[in-house]
Amino acid sequence: MKLSDYLTQERGRLSALARAIGAPISNMSDWASGRRPVPLERCADIERATNGAVTRRDLCPDDWERIWPELAGEKQANAHPGPV
Repeated sequence: MKLSDYLTQERGRLSALARAIGAPISNMSDWASGRRPVPLERCADIERATNGAVTRRDLCPDDWERIWPELAGEKQANAHPGPV
């Protein structure tokens, strides 16, 4: 799931997630809107804090396999369909 979708599903999620991972709310907003990419060191934190609703694959769809090769062998619970 896209970070922006996760954050808009429930009121207060942006501030709660920012607090959970120790990031400024303004950064979280920039990441969700795409104004700035999510720093790689924050991706696993976001995945954990969202209980896997937003995965590292979701946060870095073009290069997650290169960054986290250990994920390549794992089955993805919510497999992404092909391009829409």
